[in-house]
Amino acid sequence: MLRPQDHHTSTMKELDATRLKDKEHRSRLSLFLTKSGSHENVSRNKKTPAAPKNISVETALRWSQSFEELLSCSDGVETFSQFLRTEFSEENIEFWLACEDYKTVDSDTKRLSRAKQIYTIFIQSEAPKEVNIDHATRTAIQSAMARPPQHCFQAAQRTVFSLMKKDCYPRFLTSAPYLRLSHKSAPGGAVMLRRRSRSCVFADRAEAEAASAW
Repeated sequence: MLRPQDHHTSTMKELDATRLKDKEHRSRLSLFLTKSGSHENVSRNKKTPAAPKNISVETALRWSQSFEELLSCSDGVETFSQFLRTEFSEENIEFWLACEDYKTVDSDTKRLSRAKQIYTIFIQSEAPKEVNIDHATRTAIQSAMARPPQHCFQAAQRTVFSLMKKDCYPRFLTSAPYLRLSHKSAPGGAVMLRRRSRSCVFADRAEAEAASAW
């Protein structure tokens, strides 16, 4: 039978382990943000870091279980980012990562600075890495810039996450780089061709139908 102090010790160990895991996740996130240039260099001509090497087949196969599983792995994020660059849509993952980083900021002063940075790079019209979000969401973020709350970019992040999950992630799983990592074959033995992403948010159904005729 456990004594009260034993239970307390066990609970503290679990809390310490959770905190350590969160700290490691934030460290990996900051490292990737630095590599991707989300906070500094926003040039379209900037090279994205090469996909990490020495990834086991087992790890690569886990990425196919779900998009969430892919994003939970730092190597998965970097590999997926490299793929998005080939589709000219790397701003999506960089914005999502910036939002994850933003949510960890607990200082009002730092939050304001970080929010303005994200807004300038990803949100405002003609931003260097403008993401595709609807007008209402963009306007709401702009209105919150004076005193941005912790959930300032939540709606925009959900939109971009959904876009990547439904549009980019399925193509990533059938891309040549992923198939090499996972030792899988292309469907039907077909040669996988690079295609540019046409990810966009349509204002109404009429625009969507018009676009589908391309």
